[in-house]
Amino acid sequence: MDGGLLLFRVDGVPVLLAPSWWIGALVVVVLYAPLAGRLLPGAGPATGWVLAAAFAVLLALSVLAHELGHCLVALRLGIPVRRVRLFLLGGLSEVGRTPRTPAYEGLVAAAGPVVSILLAGLCGLLLLAVPSGGITWLLVAECAVANLAVGVFNLLPGLPLDGGRMLRAGVWALTGTRLKGTRAGVAGGWLVATALLVWALWGLAAGSDDRWLRLGVCVVTASFVVVGASGELAAESRRSWPDGLVLTDLVRPVLQLPAESPVSDALAASAGRGVVLVRADGVAAGLLDEASAQRLAESSPHAPAEQAAEPIRAETVLLVSDPGEEVAERVREAPAWQFLVVDEEGRPAGVLRREDLRAALTEPRR
Repeated sequence: MDGGLLLFRVDGVPVLLAPSWWIGALVVVVLYAPLAGRLLPGAGPATGWVLAAAFAVLLALSVLAHELGHCLVALRLGIPVRRVRLFLLGGLSEVGRTPRTPAYEGLVAAAGPVVSILLAGLCGLLLLAVPSGGITWLLVAECAVANLAVGVFNLLPGLPLDGGRMLRAGVWALTGTRLKGTRAGVAGGWLVATALLVWALWGLAAGSDDRWLRLGVCVVTASFVVVGASGELAAESRRSWPDGLVLTDLVRPVLQLPAESPVSDALAASAGRGVVLVRADGVAAGLLDEASAQRLAESSPHAPAEQAAEPIRAETVLLVSDPGEEVAERVREAPAWQFLVVDEEGRPAGVLRREDLRAALTEPRR
């Protein structure tokens, strides 16, 4: 819960309010209050501040609905979601795994804008039933504008916005390479950030009524887009699999030893290989953790090696036939330093260590 205040959970996914959201809300209130007073003639300063605060809350609820759209579609497609966070002037649904196909990427990305535009349309219809000119009408109009702004803005074709993810999905589908899609989305992100700053400066030059609100929102949002696009490219580079790299070339030979073997003997026998410790009933007790084994051997050299075993979990087992990008992503996300690689029949084929994969992915290849 280090991401902020826990608001509630959706299908077990925590929804958090980050501390930076309060800063964004304060900026919106300060910049919007004078504009709210002009939108409602005759309203006093206090009413303007209340309407500005209401707009900040409605904007947060609009972003929340948008992110829940992403979250629920991802869950329905079998993509785990770690958490949903509201921060500053935006939100983020943190998925636990990259979508496996361009179609999944596009569906998850499109879900948020669809929810926002539907809510904007619903509020627009509600405006027809509410007497115009009053506070209620203005609040409904604010809700419509907030949802429309969130939906339309996120459709802009640049990462990390949803439009950028949809662009990535399209390029990925056409080229068969996710990295090319990411590069297209990053270029779009830089164009979006530039357009935002130009629009803000145009408002200042033209002396528009909302020029200061526009400037504040555009500067913060452009910064968010640039940082997010750079992060997307860095993450993609970490998960990309170089051409010609084969998983079997990275794995270390595997040695199977009885789980009750003395830990000192298991260490001596390992000699840089991966060690699978097997109990008498044939069930694997785990992989020998060399650091733990060395500490145990110093104090109790004849202790069973099983006491220094790292459990074999589903996320630490890789198939020889797994796609390279999937292997890179699973290794990056799993809290383990070594992984058991098995063949199609489930027999141990080797052990992949995190540092070996990192070295292979970062070294220049000809």
